[in-house]
Amino acid sequence: MGEPTRLKVIAERLNLSQSTVSRALNDYKDISNRTKKLVRDTAKELGYEPNPYARRLALGKSYTIGYVMPAQDGQLTETFLGELMAGMATALALKGWDLTVLAPANTEEEMAIFQRIARTRHLSGLVISRTYSEDPRFQILRDLDIPFVSHGRSNTCGDSAWLDVDNELAFAEMTSHLVSLGHKRIAHIGGSPLYNFARQRADGWRRGLREAGLEIHENFGEATDLSFEGGCAAMERLLRLDQPPTAVCCVSDVVAIGAMQAIRSSGLQPGREISVIGYDGLELGAWLNPPLTTMRQPLQSAGRMLADMLIKLVEGERKPTDSQELFRASFVRRGTANPPVTDWPTSRQEVR
Repeated sequence: MGEPTRLKVIAERLNLSQSTVSRALNDYKDISNRTKKLVRDTAKELGYEPNPYARRLALGKSYTIGYVMPAQDGQLTETFLGELMAGMATALALKGWDLTVLAPANTEEEMAIFQRIARTRHLSGLVISRTYSEDPRFQILRDLDIPFVSHGRSNTCGDSAWLDVDNELAFAEMTSHLVSLGHKRIAHIGGSPLYNFARQRADGWRRGLREAGLEIHENFGEATDLSFEGGCAAMERLLRLDQPPTAVCCVSDVVAIGAMQAIRSSGLQPGREISVIGYDGLELGAWLNPPLTTMRQPLQSAGRMLADMLIKLVEGERKPTDSQELFRASFVRRGTANPPVTDWPTSRQEVR
């Protein structure tokens, strides 16, 4: 039975016009809630499922949101992206919405995408991520009147919707845990301070040291590419110091895995001579030897929350300033964070 025929059957049963039935099923505001419920209940009884694409055409909405991927320069792993987008797709599917992935190669291409969306309205809204401390995208998207939610904050996000983890608290707690194990020479391998999350995590490392009354050695603070290679190179530099660290806090699991490789290449064992803690909670870390201790941010649930927040913005159910969520990372104890060993040398000369 085709869609027009089914609409006719529902209309005749309820003594309504087909137009009223269609508008009720498509949630038009000029139809009362009582009539909408009556029509939907009858449609369900008859086993009728409205065509979502017909509904989109009727309402003039795309019912599709876009996720703007950051430029692929080693910052994100397929696992990270996969978990985040799986959460978004799951939440959208429950509401009959779709997800499209946008992958601009550079800032200019990203701006062109924003302009095209503002002109065509082929997407109902956007999720952006990897926010900068000073991020012009917030004002640009507001000026273009494109609904959006950011995965991460910036100094310019006060009037916008965002979802973020408390990065500073996570790294203060990470550092405090290493201090509680007996470490005093604790390093940090971070990312570019242009990224807001990287700056916050470095601030958390310094905060943890200050709260423990430990000296902050600036040569223990490394900034690197957020990749396996970047983590390895940064750890190699730390190992060349006259007094290498006994523990290191890493900005991501990927960076931590690179650091572990550098430790092994120096004839040392991660979790023994040098403790390592990562961040993200990727399942990959559980399969390492030893398994990587980490701070987990709930990526799939974050994806679901981002999608739900954006739908509410698009539908006018919430204002951007009512859609700002900060949550905590959780500590995952595995095998790479342990008390310092007593036979670890006090100088690089002894390592040689």
